[in-house]
Amino acid sequence: MIPFLSLKDVTALHGAEINEAVNRVVNRGWYLQGDENKCFEENYSKFVGAKYTVGCANGLDALIWIFRAYIEMGIMQLGDEVIVPANTYIATILAITENGLKPVLVEPKFNTLEIDDDKIEEVITPKTKAIVIVHLYGRIAYTEKIGELCRKYNLKLVEDCAQSHGCLYQDGRMTGNIGNAAGHSFYPGKNLGALGDGGAVTTNDNELATVVRILANYGSQKKYVFKYCGRNSRLDEIQAAVLGVKLKYLIEDNAHRKNIAKHYIEHLNNPIIILPDVLPYEQNVFHLFPILVGEGKRDALHNYLEQNGVGTVIHYPIVPNKQECYNNEEWNVPQLSFPIAEKIANEELSLPIGPTITLEEVNIVVELINKFE
Repeated sequence: MIPFLSLKDVTALHGAEINEAVNRVVNRGWYLQGDENKCFEENYSKFVGAKYTVGCANGLDALIWIFRAYIEMGIMQLGDEVIVPANTYIATILAITENGLKPVLVEPKFNTLEIDDDKIEEVITPKTKAIVIVHLYGRIAYTEKIGELCRKYNLKLVEDCAQSHGCLYQDGRMTGNIGNAAGHSFYPGKNLGALGDGGAVTTNDNELATVVRILANYGSQKKYVFKYCGRNSRLDEIQAAVLGVKLKYLIEDNAHRKNIAKHYIEHLNNPIIILPDVLPYEQNVFHLFPILVGEGKRDALHNYLEQNGVGTVIHYPIVPNKQECYNNEEWNVPQLSFPIAEKIANEELSLPIGPTITLEEVNIVVELINKFE
């Protein structure tokens, strides 16, 4: 069996240090908003290159608090528009609608799987207040054109970094330090994953960081004094301690992912398989290794690999605007059509990749795919 990703094996890579970190927290008896959070936030800020990191409960909350903070700061208001890729995981859009903002979906490029920067300007209106870029699959989504559009129209640039821990833009900036604010997920399967849910906001904006921290702590900056109607959305000390351990090895683990991806790229050879364009490896941390399977054979290949002991995952088979939860939303009119996003949804298949898979296992996967008809 070759699992898609064995979290048990990933944890075992640094098991002794993780156990020591967990025991340290347990024995200290301080489980929320303590030294582990402070230490992780400082180290993650240094790693990303941003001035501020604010830990929170999960990646969805991180994005929610960014938009909520902008509303509390008077930069956005209910009904404002936020541009977002049409092929993202639904959490990106949930964070927008949760705040009473209107998502404006834009097609991705089929060859990069990221938002098409040539199609953004045509949907900008006086109500547009932000562009969200999603570094999907661990691939950089930022382009200079997107930056220019944000400057031209005075738009906030929000990054969804749920899948891009350690991903660098060509000028050396890391995702999480490219836009005005960024949401990060530490879900266990991420490149930097906790032993449960966790998330963070990174930013260079002191006011935004302060408001986010207050919102995620019931809206309270001082005990029993509440400035905002917030929620309980805090990163606990055990998760912060675990993340602190794994952060030390993130670059090394990402390097392994890149070697695995390189092997796939060089050896996969089946005419029905399309590989998205390969960016410079510095701009891709290969959270996932997506292939596009043509001729309507994606599900057949998925089943074939599963039957041969290889775990694969179909990521996002239904585009967000086709989800039942958004059927009756005012912004989601029936004529909305995103054929490229839907084509990706119908053809995408993610192959096993991670810090523990071996080249021998990858060779088995490659051989099976190359024989598939």
